Amino acid sequence: MQPIQEQLSDSEIEEGGKISRRREKPSPARFFITLNVGLFITALGIVAFKSPNHFAMGGTSGMSIILSTLFPTLPVSAFMWVINIILVVLGLIFLDRKTIGWTVYSSLALSAFTSLLEIAIHLSGPMTDDTLLELIFAVLLPAVGSGIIFNIGASTGGTDILAMILKKYSSLEIGKALMVVDAAIVAGAATLYGPRTGLYCVLGLFGKAFVVDTVIESVNQRKVCTVISRDPDTVLTYLVRNLHRTATIREERGGFTGKRETVLVSVLSRSEAKQLRVFLRDNDPDAFITIVSSSEIIGRGFRGV
Repeated sequence: MQPIQEQLSDSEIEEGGKISRRREKPSPARFFITLNVGLFITALGIVAFKSPNHFAMGGTSGMSIILSTLFPTLPVSAFMWVINIILVVLGLIFLDRKTIGWTVYSSLALSAFTSLLEIAIHLSGPMTDDTLLELIFAVLLPAVGSGIIFNIGASTGGTDILAMILKKYSSLEIGKALMVVDAAIVAGAATLYGPRTGLYCVLGLFGKAFVVDTVIESVNQRKVCTVISRDPDTVLTYLVRNLHRTATIREERGGFTGKRETVLVSVLSRSEAKQLRVFLRDNDPDAFITIVSSSEIIGRGFRGV
């Protein structure tokens, strides 16, 4: 096969490089918009479902829900402001400003979104009488929001700042330390609201971890496509020029016929894999293609190492 690079013009190579860099790292505008969408969804889950049901499942929102019950003159968002500001100040004192970066913004923006939604929604109690349904949305919305935020390399702030400080100044295992904090908050909820709510909080705490992982895997899911075609040059040209992807080329031999075959292996997004299938159907219906899903693709054109 003739190297595809020799068939491309300089402008095509430059354009392909730009597209590859955009895939690896979102533009500042896209990063900012995505971060705020994730924070808004998280805040919606807190205001609409967590707070009315007293689902204190850890983190600053869990602490704020408990404090709002103990001091009912102030809403949940007020305590989120206080706790997050304290954590931000601690972060600025004990951490390098470059280290905490967007975490400071996330802490304050989440508090702001929570305050705005409390004014807009203003619930005096749960929206429904179905506690399990409320729990599902109390877990789902913040988990989806957190998954979106974690996927772009940011965080929701709050206790993440505490984790950074512990990591820098102690030998504590951060995951276990934060789990102990969350467990203490859930225990407080069980004491304050009763074992029924406490058990729902335990269920929600574990459910959120599972949903966050699922969201991240779903967002990052890619298709590893292996193609055996009678015209591999045409397929490779389509991949490079139309989809702005490349492929690994292998020379194999058929087990039954012993005939030598050129095999192309390319990693594509779900929509790109669909376009490749349509292209092969129209141009080489006898082509053989296998498509395998993967959520851990690291390298140029995908996630950075």
